Amino acid sequence: MSKEKFGTGIKQLEPVDDGQHIIMDYSIHDAIEAGFNHVVFIIRKDIEGEFRSVMGDRIASICGKSGVTVDYAFQDIEDIPGEPPAGRTKPWGTGQAVLAAKAVLKTPFVVINADDYYGKEGFRLVHEYLVNGGQSCMAGFVLKNTLSDNGGVTRGICKMDDQNNLTEVVETKNIVKTADGAAADGIAIDTESLVSMNMWGLTPEFMEILEKGFIEFLGGIKEGDIKKEYLLPELIDQLIHSGKAAVDVLETKDEWFGVTYQEDKASVQAAFKKLTDDGVYPEGLYQ
Repeated sequence: MSKEKFGTGIKQLEPVDDGQHIIMDYSIHDAIEAGFNHVVFIIRKDIEGEFRSVMGDRIASICGKSGVTVDYAFQDIEDIPGEPPAGRTKPWGTGQAVLAAKAVLKTPFVVINADDYYGKEGFRLVHEYLVNGGQSCMAGFVLKNTLSDNGGVTRGICKMDDQNNLTEVVETKNIVKTADGAAADGIAIDTESLVSMNMWGLTPEFMEILEKGFIEFLGGIKEGDIKKEYLLPELIDQLIHSGKAAVDVLETKDEWFGVTYQEDKASVQAAFKKLTDDGVYPEGLYQ
């Protein structure tokens, strides 16, 4: 995860319930429940102290009681072959973030965003897929379950073949709710479309591909370009189009939510309260 400012603090560390849990608490709870037994936090070194105090130390204590291990990996803009371009201050993107964890990822794993709530089904599906020998998969969320009431969102709309293999991810910006469903720039979009929310199931072998791709990415950066990012979805899309990878799409009906806009926070807090009231999560979450 990278440092993202939201309001006056770090977006991913914003509490979403009365117990001061953050969205990632719920994701870790669901991942452990699904069968994952190793948590890797990918953060920037400069937020380590705050992260440990808000989240990390508490999770390590909880995980220790259930035999789940916890590791840290640090994304650093200088952790590249050669020298970073002059003036570069922006992290290199999700591809480099995952690559930063190469040393501690020895078994198949799920990749998620820190500030997205995915629901339980996606973790169950990805875990089952990986333990049964699957190599590469993506949890596909139904578009209507991923929209914000407070403005447009960017979603990767998925195209698949008749075997549910991913064939293309079409990055679509400014998707808004409409009276009839959803639209982007006035063009209607099928709300039953599956979209990528950056929930991927991968194996340690993929890290070699990720590393090779990062070197190629760095070699293609033009002088003066200090913002270009190495993004995991873009790499996977390139691999699919070149025939070097096949990615299975696992449809989940769960509702995604996250804090894209300041105004989303209240609705997210209400959503977690309802999930607890409905018994989806216990009071106190880990109690």
